Amino acid sequence: MTLPLYTLDPEPTTAWAPFSGCRPLSELRVGAWLIRERWEGATEAESAALLVPPMLESFVDDATVPQVRPVGPVSGPAIIGLSTFAPSGEHLGDLGSELTSLENDGEVVGWWVPPGQEWSPGASATATVEIHGISLVGAWDILVATEGFLKADTSDFARHPGDEIPDGSIVIGDPSGVVLLGSRVEPNVVFDTRGGPIVLQSNSYVKGGTRFEGPVYVGPDTQILGGLIQNSAIGPMCKLRGEIQSSVFVGYANKVHDGFVGHSILGRWVNLGAGTTTSNLKNTYGPVRLQVGEERIATGLSHVGTIFGDHAKVAIGTYLDTGTIVGTGANVFGTSRPPKYVPPFAWGVGGDRMTKEGFLATGERVLPRRKIEFTDQVRQSLSALYDHATA
Repeated sequence: MTLPLYTLDPEPTTAWAPFSGCRPLSELRVGAWLIRERWEGATEAESAALLVPPMLESFVDDATVPQVRPVGPVSGPAIIGLSTFAPSGEHLGDLGSELTSLENDGEVVGWWVPPGQEWSPGASATATVEIHGISLVGAWDILVATEGFLKADTSDFARHPGDEIPDGSIVIGDPSGVVLLGSRVEPNVVFDTRGGPIVLQSNSYVKGGTRFEGPVYVGPDTQILGGLIQNSAIGPMCKLRGEIQSSVFVGYANKVHDGFVGHSILGRWVNLGAGTTTSNLKNTYGPVRLQVGEERIATGLSHVGTIFGDHAKVAIGTYLDTGTIVGTGANVFGTSRPPKYVPPFAWGVGGDRMTKEGFLATGERVLPRRKIEFTDQVRQSLSALYDHATA
């Protein structure tokens, strides 16, 4: 019997800006996999639902995303995993017959609910099982966890042979580290596997002149149109070009021109105009602080680029300072140097706000370009997202 899996979202906090209240955190990418997929792998369970706070109860995404439901009691047998914890992939052992907390270094990150029992928020477990992985304090920890997981994730793929490396490719390092799974690769693509494997998923396409420096994961239906791709995890249906370093693309993002993106996180449906460049290191080489409204948040990291919320758009020739946050649905234009915090649904950088009608009209044009139908349910989801973010 396959166990049902429920991922549990926390109440929104500024530490998870710009994603908090925008999408379930389980649907963010950490390494090659979404957090939800990492839980599925560690527990050998199948996702049944995402337990979310009220502002996300209208959330829908593509057909691969489970339904959402309010946080409430869960009947066993079931696994419940916090979406602020990314399992390493090591399988859990015997879970026993008692309500059990899943713990990582003494911190509760999930629960096993045996048959005939029920979990509810605040429930006390009578047993514990250790689970390996990384706890995520805020959005910036996606970069830390991806750096820790990506080589192992891509190495898992490299244990099984993929397609033959096409003629005209240049491989530096071990050729077994190039894993092609139904991808199309033009001549004059460089695969440097000395730092880790390079995985290209089904129906991905790579244009000649691209250089990969592993570990790199490229999801299905993504197009890499030239440039240098280093140490990055790229989700499905992206179109990318330029210099990309140590970054995470959740999926469906567009960066088809030159420009540097380093130590950055891009949510779904982000579009970066030509020449957009992120700074990922302060001139002082000191730790990076993020700003959310008037609040300053210490990351403890020396390398943080820009964190882009879903549906954010950035105009051509934009230069983004170290540790910038671009809010969900923001449309950044009017200056080459935006502030370090751009609020959700900003229209330019002068304090104006995009209208709901304008946001929905843009979505209705953009989503079908990636073969996602703009249904009434999608419209309702995006409308609720706008209402919450601008309340």
